[in-house]
Amino acid sequence: MTTLSTGDIDAWRQAVGRTERREEIVDTESLRRFAAAIGESLDVAATAPSLGHWAFFLPVVPPTDIGPDGHPKRGGFLPAITLPRRMFAGASMTFGARLLLGRPATRTSTIATLNHKSGKTGDLIFVEVDHVISQDGEDRVTERQTIVYRDAGDRTPAVEEKPQTVGADDVSWRPGPVDLFRFSAVTFNSHRIHYDSDYTRSEEGYPGLVVHGPFTAAKLYAYARARLGKEVRTFSFRAQAPLFVGQPVRFAPGAEPGAVVAIRCDGTTAMTALTGG
Repeated sequence: MTTLSTGDIDAWRQAVGRTERREEIVDTESLRRFAAAIGESLDVAATAPSLGHWAFFLPVVPPTDIGPDGHPKRGGFLPAITLPRRMFAGASMTFGARLLLGRPATRTSTIATLNHKSGKTGDLIFVEVDHVISQDGEDRVTERQTIVYRDAGDRTPAVEEKPQTVGADDVSWRPGPVDLFRFSAVTFNSHRIHYDSDYTRSEEGYPGLVVHGPFTAAKLYAYARARLGKEVRTFSFRAQAPLFVGQPVRFAPGAEPGAVVAIRCDGTTAMTALTGG
């Protein structure tokens, strides 16, 4: 049953088609810090970090425009949706030529769709945003991001580690609190669920600090690139369950060609991705 008014939903839908354009320099040091945070080579001129375009065009607002959850207050480019929880649920991207270091680039963002769903877990608003990063008149990265707004929902129970069968091609990753802090820093992400344990448990009902979805996606991209032995030209991912600090994550091949998955320590699939060379 929905708690949102038709008027509110219709008003938010007026944002569809809204466009924002930003320009900045593709700075080498910003990209090096991103590479360091995800554990990749600091020689970013030789090897581009996995999903390194996320090091740029970061949202910047003054302290007075930060909400209680650490995110920027609602409104601005995205509609001011009133549901309390906001998540980066997935994305689909295509990579052309590499971004050129030390040169200006432009990102054009457009709100593509806004859809409402209502189910047993409450209201959900799905917003899809298209981003195109261009340099020297050439589109180099295209990406459609899916952002989900939802009700607060029930508390998330603690995750208990369970024995799993580990494949020969599987890779393990155990993100710690410093890893989460560094990724928050290089992406200018001040959402408190990634560093404030008391807030995370008392206000958002998680059992521990939550690993950033984009952090997991970058690690999953790196895993896919290592398996392919070449650059990944198309990459799409969908977050399915939260991951928590200090617990092991297993990257493994998926069920179909080009698919890779991130498996939580209790055997739950936390993220799925599909890649193409």
